Amino acid sequence: MANHQSAIKRVRQIETRRLHNRYYAKTTRNAVKSLRQTTEKEAAAALLPKVVSMLDKLAKKNIIHKNKANNLKSKLSLYVNKLS
Repeated sequence: MANHQSAIKRVRQIETRRLHNRYYAKTTRNAVKSLRQTTEKEAAAALLPKVVSMLDKLAKKNIIHKNKANNLKSKLSLYVNKLS
């Protein structure tokens, strides 16, 4: 275990940040999953900007890689455009 006060504080900060990041990453994954399960074009088109925004925020804060966010956005956009 850490011996210095700064190291102990850093352990607390890292744990808090890890839980925060985990919550937002899981929320975004659930949003992507719900968008993929949507079969109506209007509902999917309404949900797409929200999901894209969530992915951009995760990429901006380095919770997920920017290329992963771009790949997901691309695939989701193709999916929404294919819906009739």
